Amino acid sequence: MTLTDFSIEKHDITISFAEKAYQLLIRKITRLELAPGTVLVEKDLMAELEIGRTPIREALQRIAKEGLIQHLPNRGMLVSDLGASDVQSIYEFRSLIQGAAVRLAAVRATNEDKTNLRTLDDMLKQATSEFDLDSFVALDLRFYEAIGRASKNVYLQETLPRIFNLHLRLWFYISSKTGIWHPVARSHNAMTSGVVAAIQAGFPDKAEEIMTSHITNRHKEIKALL
Repeated sequence: MTLTDFSIEKHDITISFAEKAYQLLIRKITRLELAPGTVLVEKDLMAELEIGRTPIREALQRIAKEGLIQHLPNRGMLVSDLGASDVQSIYEFRSLIQGAAVRLAAVRATNEDKTNLRTLDDMLKQATSEFDLDSFVALDLRFYEAIGRASKNVYLQETLPRIFNLHLRLWFYISSKTGIWHPVARSHNAMTSGVVAAIQAGFPDKAEEIMTSHITNRHKEIKALL
């Protein structure tokens, strides 16, 4: 599949209003268009997104389960903060979950899994070289979903996509502070290529080391920016 084919496939999908509301809100939150601490008013979101109250409410509840928004008494829904303790918890969790996932994938991945991971790695590099941010983000989610499938652990398959948006918002935070997303993406590509090579070679220790080292380095970067 080429990047053009992927782009067509990505947009040629009929989705529910609740899913549309979820995707639009996630995009605004992860890309910091809705900044940490922003109060989310349902009627304002309905007007801005041109979607009814029930789908908006369903989307907000779903995002709250992911930890990107929270409900505070007398204040309503607001975008979760990016405090140092929150960031540390996210990176600790990512290191444990994603490290375990690639370790298992290096042992359990089928030939089909390995081919799919290599294809996604190549497409991520292409998206980076073409400065195609939207495709890069969508492909990155597919990469982590593919890692989950390759791990053959149903709980990891469910968890990896759910923590993706937590990671993505921090990724955009780093990019916003440094002024450009491209160097961050290239660093990420080095990680995916290393992980895929380790999985293909059947080296679980190496796969875990590459993933956890990458996450540790990202944590150091964002700590310096907070």
